[in-house]
Amino acid sequence: MTVPTDIIAPEAVTRPIDFHKDQVRIFDTTLRDGEQCPGASMTSEEKLEVAELLDEMGVDIIEAGFPVASDGDFESVREIAKRAKNAVIAGLSRTGVADIDRCGAAIKPARHGRIHTFIATSPLHMKVKLNMTPEEVLAATVAAVTRARQYTDDVEWSAEDSTRAEIDFLCRCIEAAIDAGATTINLPDTVGYATPQEYRGMFETVRARVPNSDKAIFSVHCHDDLGMAVANSLAGVAGGARQIECTINGLGERAGNAALEEIVMAIRTRADVLPYETGIEATMLNRASKLVSAVTSFPVQYNKAIVGRNAFAHESGIHQHGMLKDANTYEIMTPESVGVSKTSLVMGKHSGRAAFREKLKEMGYELGENALNDAFKRFKDLADRKKLVYDEDIAALVDDEILNAHDRIKVAALTVIAGTNGPQSAALTLDIDGEKKTHQATGNGPIDAIFNAIRALVPHEANLDLFQVHAVTHGTDAQAEVSVRLSSGGPSVTGKGADPDTLVASARAYIAALNKLTARGERQHAQHAIG
Repeated sequence: MTVPTDIIAPEAVTRPIDFHKDQVRIFDTTLRDGEQCPGASMTSEEKLEVAELLDEMGVDIIEAGFPVASDGDFESVREIAKRAKNAVIAGLSRTGVADIDRCGAAIKPARHGRIHTFIATSPLHMKVKLNMTPEEVLAATVAAVTRARQYTDDVEWSAEDSTRAEIDFLCRCIEAAIDAGATTINLPDTVGYATPQEYRGMFETVRARVPNSDKAIFSVHCHDDLGMAVANSLAGVAGGARQIECTINGLGERAGNAALEEIVMAIRTRADVLPYETGIEATMLNRASKLVSAVTSFPVQYNKAIVGRNAFAHESGIHQHGMLKDANTYEIMTPESVGVSKTSLVMGKHSGRAAFREKLKEMGYELGENALNDAFKRFKDLADRKKLVYDEDIAALVDDEILNAHDRIKVAALTVIAGTNGPQSAALTLDIDGEKKTHQATGNGPIDAIFNAIRALVPHEANLDLFQVHAVTHGTDAQAEVSVRLSSGGPSVTGKGADPDTLVASARAYIAALNKLTARGERQHAQHAIG
């Protein structure tokens, strides 16, 4: 680390912060940095759905994408910019002219738009990745911020890999960026290298040494490679930063980013040592977590803080005894405070439509009449097949219904013959654009037979990169939730399917992924035709 404690200026700790002393801005980058997580790509419609929820829950800045990366990313950022009601909509760009101009065009429709431009500042990155001298990086910084100011007065500059940069050069870049018009300075721990003490020290040092530092808001952006992203983010705030860049569920490259829900609840729960505020409506955190998990097909680990399935579960007899007397014995926040219902077993085959609708509302779902009818029918079918229906069961079937409602290809019927005497066979009927087609195939096991039948009915060259099964709840009658990842000459796509029958869930997951690949191919074909 390049900021040892012996170079921290003594006056840095007591230097006042002139803007919104206790307010910390939440900058969500789920749609940009989160989507860069391998296999977590989202469709434009899914991005819009996530952005709408982030805007509603009080996120201050939504980084909607990297406009120059593709026409699809540009259109997503532009559409989110059109629809946002409250949040600032940011687009990411490198320092090149084409990047800046493309980003400026994408955020133009926003009520409040931001260009977020970045360049590497560590010796390693400058030499190996950029092949640029420090002076060239400094010049590029000034040029990028200056050009970005032609599009918006809200410009953020990021010093990529700042925690491995030389402190003198970092200070020069920050001063130049602010002079050029940057209003936010982001010092990311790009590779998750820093410790909390070091990261706080860096902010204290640069705020003390850069003469115009009071003219900009400082921001943290931490990765979780050593498991310290949230701790580092809060340490950066203690050092004077007043913006935190984070993602729902900690989604992101490698080990991920700082988790928004953990940051928000840490600030709320430990106000005694974290005297800050955010504008996030915490009761929507669980809903946001489920939505992002559903659209990316990235399951949330059971023991994940705040939004994990076991976050408010108590199995130990000692813990249960304490909870019955006073929940504060083992819970430092209430489930309701993050949008989690206390009761998980309330629905069954005798439950009516009104109760089902209310249950969905409790869980954070608001469905239109047609979607509600379809979901209710699947719920009743499930209740007839299962003794006990849990919240997780309902969430799985509703997520499956929402994500696959508009698919061109759907599973209509499936019959599988399996056993010790192979080969196993599958008779599959698909509904393809309203027309039912059937094929029977054999394979090395029932799953292989099903996937062979799909390939026969919908010929394609996609590779199967991942096949993963897990039980939604416990018990032999638990629903299976299957994830399938396919790739075909571009970024991989992931589909998810849920059903008490693992084989049916597998077919639905493969078809869900195939629908995404098909839709992407159609969009690319249309773009080429226009071009």
